[in-house]
Amino acid sequence: MKIKYNRISTSSQNLDRQQLNKNKFDFIIDEVCSGSISFFERKGSKKIINLIQLNRVSEIHTSSIDRIGRNIIDILQVSEYLQKNNVNLFVENIGIYSLLNNKPNPTFKIILSVLGSLAEIEREFLMERQKIGIEIAKLKGGIYNGRAKNTKQSNEDFIKKYQVAYNELLNGSTLKRSSLLGECSIGTTQRLKKLITSN
Repeated sequence: MKIKYNRISTSSQNLDRQQLNKNKFDFIIDEVCSGSISFFERKGSKKIINLIQLNRVSEIHTSSIDRIGRNIIDILQVSEYLQKNNVNLFVENIGIYSLLNNKPNPTFKIILSVLGSLAEIEREFLMERQKIGIEIAKLKGGIYNGRAKNTKQSNEDFIKKYQVAYNELLNGSTLKRSSLLGECSIGTTQRLKKLITSN
């Protein structure tokens, strides 16, 4: 079986770019979750793992390595797990397979390590830029509200934007865990919590 694995972090994003070649696959997994969640803990990924355990998977394709994860250790663990189960991982944006003639592709492992590290660094830079932006906003206006003045966002749009964190809170997760998995601030999860308790 040939599987395509797609992932976006929030439901406000779209999968169109990742679905361009969807007709080439036997099974497609579309996942909405943070890349910081381990591949082995995701709902869609667990379906793939179950199929692997039944020896029904020969190939998994993904548009880029950061769809698998943004933590280099997690990415390498997934790659090793797939290799042990003779599942060939193909990363589309670099056009390379993890296995060649059913043997580990050494070039793939080198590139994987580099790209995995870059994905991890990129996430750290993103979080740092966000932190700096908040500090600048506080210095300019004294108060950071998360949005520009005179703009409005409906509760529905707000929930949709932070769907992962919202779902975590619904399932009883703490504010800290929901914030981490939803890739948002504690303030955002507190606002989401208020929306849940007010319903």
